[in-house]
Amino acid sequence: PCPSARRAYGGAPSNRGMLMLLPITLTLAAACALINFWLAVRCARIRVGAKLLHGDSGNMLLARRMRAHANFIEYTPIVLILFGLIEMAIGAPLWLWIGAMIYALARIAHGFGMDADKPTVWRAGGALLTWIVMLGLAVAALYIAYGATRAVPAPPAMARV
Repeated sequence: PCPSARRAYGGAPSNRGMLMLLPITLTLAAACALINFWLAVRCARIRVGAKLLHGDSGNMLLARRMRAHANFIEYTPIVLILFGLIEMAIGAPLWLWIGAMIYALARIAHGFGMDADKPTVWRAGGALLTWIVMLGLAVAALYIAYGATRAVPAPPAMARV
């Protein structure tokens, strides 16, 4: 971390003894960046091989891969925001780690499943798990926001600062 971050935590110039903020969200965001890159490369390989600059030019595999990439981009921002806000509010429970792992694996499965020209268990399973994680996070966020006491203590992530 940068020196100002060290000062904010009251830590010494080393990383020892420092608390990490939002480890689940940070890990999931890194995984999502890698998945996003993988999905982009899968499209780019077809584009280069077929010498396609724009669109899909009727290449159905490219169209499906482009759609898998777009679908990832449609769901991932809100899911990352929900993970970050929940983690900031309650810390890093095991169920949130499991949800992050399921989301990442679901998006990989969906990417592979979109290659087929017919429905597959990978595509359906990836989509279903994505929806389950997203809806579960939404319910958890609402529960945390409205099920908590009206006293407003500092969130775990902010209490460390």
